[in-house]
Amino acid sequence: MNDTPAWLVNSFIYLAAAVVAVPLAKKLGLGSIIGYLAAGIAIGPWGLGLVTNVQDILHFAEFGVVLMLFLIGLELEPLRLWNLRRPIFGWGSAQLLSCAALLTGTAMAFGVEWTTALVAGLGLALSSTAIALQSINERNLMRTSSGQAGFSILLFQDVAAIPILALLPLLGALGGENEAVAQTSRSLEAIKIVAAIASIILGGRLLLRPVLRWIANSGTPEIFTAASLLLVVGIAALMQLVGLSMALGAFLAGVLLAESEYRRELETDIEPFKALLLGLFFIAVGMSIDFGVLWKFPGQMLAILAGFLGLKLLAIYGLAYAMKLPWQERPVFALLLAQGGEFAFVVFQAAAGASVFSPETASLLIGAVTLSMLISPLLLLAIDKLVLPRYANGKKSTLEEISEPQEAPVIIAGFGRYGQIVGRMLLAQGISATVLDHNAEMIETVRAFGYRVFYGDATRLDLLRTAGAAQAKILVLSVDDVEQSLKIVDVVRENFPQLQIVARARDVPHWNALRDRGVMRVERELFDSSLRSARTVLELLGQPQDAAQQAAERFRQHNLELFERMYPHRNNREKFITVAKQGRIQLEVQMKQEREQLAQQHQDSQG
Repeated sequence: MNDTPAWLVNSFIYLAAAVVAVPLAKKLGLGSIIGYLAAGIAIGPWGLGLVTNVQDILHFAEFGVVLMLFLIGLELEPLRLWNLRRPIFGWGSAQLLSCAALLTGTAMAFGVEWTTALVAGLGLALSSTAIALQSINERNLMRTSSGQAGFSILLFQDVAAIPILALLPLLGALGGENEAVAQTSRSLEAIKIVAAIASIILGGRLLLRPVLRWIANSGTPEIFTAASLLLVVGIAALMQLVGLSMALGAFLAGVLLAESEYRRELETDIEPFKALLLGLFFIAVGMSIDFGVLWKFPGQMLAILAGFLGLKLLAIYGLAYAMKLPWQERPVFALLLAQGGEFAFVVFQAAAGASVFSPETASLLIGAVTLSMLISPLLLLAIDKLVLPRYANGKKSTLEEISEPQEAPVIIAGFGRYGQIVGRMLLAQGISATVLDHNAEMIETVRAFGYRVFYGDATRLDLLRTAGAAQAKILVLSVDDVEQSLKIVDVVRENFPQLQIVARARDVPHWNALRDRGVMRVERELFDSSLRSARTVLELLGQPQDAAQQAAERFRQHNLELFERMYPHRNNREKFITVAKQGRIQLEVQMKQEREQLAQQHQDSQG
């Protein structure tokens, strides 16, 4: 046993702790984050003492946050990110400045020196990207207004951490460094930062896609996986080298590849590593809780913890009100951003190194941040169980939740523009349907027009049972989010095999993914409406109405047949494109021949 490598022993301990603690926490309804944190406490220095090199593990596991930001970037095309610029810099700066000002002012009112109060306020104003985004994803909030606002604020915090760190040397001991030397040093740092960001943007535009295409053409999937990890590791190392946030660099790289043909493959390759490293990060946070400081200064620790959480909750809830977020989402939104963040560890350690305050003060602040990260999931659970049901009960006139089993033959999941048209058609035919949607704003709007829509997430098995999925005949799947759509299909296929699915596909990859899951009745959104517009254009150009309608119907039938021919080659890009080109040429030749025949018939009739 003495010859067993330490890394192998530690790996066994981490995996065993996670395998035991996380399913147990999920079984108790506490969520996976609490399970990971509890596992870390159990095996850490203040638990069983099985692992002692906590800081090394924490630094390594932070790469899970980096991978998470890269995957989020892959979901954001540059245009969509540009559209978020106002929430990022507007609401992001409002959150950071309001929280920092409130925390700094309160600390100074209690006699804390202004430099210490300022750095503590700025550090505590930051939030945990890992916990917040994990909780947003678990609750399927990313597409909601509060999820988008929370993501924008978290992204701004990653950017803001850079000037915060740059501020620390100026607030430290004044002696020692010549101002001219300091100014030159800061100028060089700024040049390095601009050069690093420019290299990521230019490299992503000019180099990444050709390199990924070359690797993909090698036909070795494991090398493509290695290249995916190499890409993220390299960008993270570059960001670390110039003193920037690794997560921010990975996010930029993801955005640059969001429109790439390799986006889905990158997501598939990196997702397992992200999930494991993010779990390890939470375990490391649990291990890093310094109960020694807590027991030595319990009053101060609890005062800092309660004070900064209370003040941030007050400021963020006020911000949510100003942003006009739905009232149902405000408590969760406020708590997601109220806890301290992992970047505060870096800020406070750097502040102690720059002599802004003592190492003992840094330990107190780091301990308070870590405890906030521990109790935030518990507070979120309390809100889910105690606060939100009361909100719902107080607003039953505008938001109804499923409480009794339903018996309609049709369930409609997602009641946006697509789902509403299906629902109206069924209603006109006297067919009842149970409608599910988890967008509170949309529900309040459509209920004003007399529709009975239930609030809930159709990926939840218990909610589908209550909606009558075991007795219903048809599920109309019309949700916007592709991942949520596929998750609903998986849940329904496994638990309600009798339920026939009629699905909406956003694009070709979504269509293929639905077909992979055995869903045969799939309609692409905008396809028929676009076809009708094309028919109208032909008529306005002088074609007879019958001819234009026949051309549109022929195009529709050909397109559906072409999809069936392309589907077997969906994982072979080269063959997939070849079949698509052949189909397009075939249709052009066929329709040209038909036009010539019609012209000849018209000429013969005139003669």
